Amino acid sequence: MSTLNVVCPHCNKINRIPRKSQYTKANCGQCRQSLLDTKPVEATAQNLGQFVGGSDLPVVVDFWAPWCGPCKMMAPAFAQAAASLPLQAQFVKVNTENEQALGAQYGIRSIPTMILFKNGVEVDRVSGAMSSEQIISWVKAKS
Repeated sequence: MSTLNVVCPHCNKINRIPRKSQYTKANCGQCRQSLLDTKPVEATAQNLGQFVGGSDLPVVVDFWAPWCGPCKMMAPAFAQAAASLPLQAQFVKVNTENEQALGAQYGIRSIPTMILFKNGVEVDRVSGAMSSEQIISWVKAKS
């Protein structure tokens, strides 16, 4: 049986779980919390690399700022998309106001910008607010 590396959204520990088409239960071996928790994770310079490089799942990173109107409008849609894709993709948010170096490192010129990573490599990026349906379609089409 093949396995899948998944970064725990609670403690950032990499977990190896069996690859399945659907999961009813999957808990972290370190903190015992659910890997099915689909809330977007706030990432920093210290843990973004863990998610992007440590997960076999596609990782969707939303670069945003608290003063950005379109970012605030898209936040519920981003959370809905995350809830719709448990253990199919991981959703991470980077506050570019607090993490300016990450914004510069990834060449973020406008926000909101989402970057889709697969196996640690950028697959695609899109700028501008999107609905949850658009985000889900984009993730499925590119991963």
